[in-house]
Amino acid sequence: MQPTVAPFTKTVKALVITNVVIWVVGVLILQGIFLKNSFLFQTFGLVPDRFLFNFWFWQPFTYMFVHSGSVFHILFNMLILWWFGSELEMKWGQKFFLSYYLISGIGAALIYLIFVFIYSFITGDPLPLMAPVVGASGAAYGLLLAYGILFGERVIYFMMMFPMKAKFFVLIIGVVELVTLLDSGFSSGVANLAHLGGIASGFLVLKYWTSWRLKGFKKSVSDQKRRLRLVVNNEKEDDKSGPKYWN
Repeated sequence: MQPTVAPFTKTVKALVITNVVIWVVGVLILQGIFLKNSFLFQTFGLVPDRFLFNFWFWQPFTYMFVHSGSVFHILFNMLILWWFGSELEMKWGQKFFLSYYLISGIGAALIYLIFVFIYSFITGDPLPLMAPVVGASGAAYGLLLAYGILFGERVIYFMMMFPMKAKFFVLIIGVVELVTLLDSGFSSGVANLAHLGGIASGFLVLKYWTSWRLKGFKKSVSDQKRRLRLVVNNEKEDDKSGPKYWN
């Protein structure tokens, strides 16, 4: 079995271009040359202290479009967005795909904020409140979860070499993130909690969206049956009045 390259769908392409342009212009040029004191990361990244005390409520949205100066950070996230997001967009359509992507990223940020506040309150350690979190990893991990659920039997190539079912790949990724978080906490330099938050947010979206769609479908079927019974009953009552014509 040969690996296939996923198509570049419209929304995925727009998200990739947006992230890359912000990374090149904002991080490499402005942040790297003209700006000082990590202005871009502190302002548009996710900084729990500034979110809580300065009321910078835009950060749970903007942080997912700002990546670190490492090319591997943005490369990893954009590859996930391309390889896994394109198929999800083709299955869902542009509107729901974009909604799911953004909700997963914002949900990851909110979960991260909640647990960081709790951790700092209990331990008295203020450092996690000051450290900015950047990148689309939370949203990307939400995409991984959705792919593992919807295309769980699909064979993908782990580390580009080892064939593995998608559901097992996603399970391994989730376990690695959880073990790393439990082992290193907030000192690993990677926001493992935000990654897990993206998985959790994606799961909640899929669970309640599916339930809502299922209820809507059942209601639609019930309404159709009710209308059908009404038509049949009316037809029985009007049998003596002569033939009926349908337009």
